[in-house]
Amino acid sequence: MEFKQLRSFIEVVHRGGFTQAAQTLHISQSAVSKQVAQLEQDLGQPLLERQGSQLHLTAAGRIVLE
Repeated sequence: MEFKQLRSFIEVVHRGGFTQAAQTLHISQSAVSKQVAQLEQDLGQPLLERQGSQLHLTAAGRIVLE
């Protein structure tokens, strides 16, 4: 787990999406997506439920966010 992965995850949650988080972090949307996916892989748990353009925190995602 790396700080940049956590930062990306937090921004995705706070901004409501990957594109908005990427704009805030001044990196590409694909970089944000990869960082969050790597964080989920490192933790062995999905942190976000992706339903179309909507994102919802999983139980594990709520714990990580806290």
